Amino acid sequence: MDDHKIVTLYWQRDESAIAETQRKYGRFCYAIAYNLLQNHEDAEECENDTYLDAWNTMPPQKPAILSSFLGMITRRRALDRYRIKRAQKRGGDAVHLSFEELEECIATPKSLDDEITAEELASALNRFLLSLPARECDVFLRRYWFFDAVRDICEMYGYGESKVKMMLKRTRDKLAAYLEKEGFLR
Repeated sequence: MDDHKIVTLYWQRDESAIAETQRKYGRFCYAIAYNLLQNHEDAEECENDTYLDAWNTMPPQKPAILSSFLGMITRRRALDRYRIKRAQKRGGDAVHLSFEELEECIATPKSLDDEITAEELASALNRFLLSLPARECDVFLRRYWFFDAVRDICEMYGYGESKVKMMLKRTRDKLAAYLEKEGFLR
């Protein structure tokens, strides 16, 4: 079933919308949550929470790109669950490592000027991503948006580990330079 029909089912409050969503996007949502949480039960719960959130937000929302809409909900749910678990148990993991890799080029809110908003930073990040070659952007997003492991990215694109790590390092360096030029870093 195409996305427009699925969204229409939500707007009609037809419960089959959830089954159709799960059929088409279940693996996608689960993968996002699992990459972040590394736990099957938590990933399944985030996937199910995504369907509930979609049900509760449509209407009034009518997403143009259903996969992006569901991916954002899943990612938000998984990050919330990650933060709760992280607060309960401190230690290194894949998500923590991803954030550490980005720390060198994205300023923390404490170092940003008070008048700079999160929306302005998000807009700058979007402009940066659009300026990248498609494959470089894809690899960067796979690592830092979807939290894919480097070895999974290697398999996905047929690259060696050193190539992926170097590509990510160079992209982070470009991002740092871009954000500095835009006035987000000092």
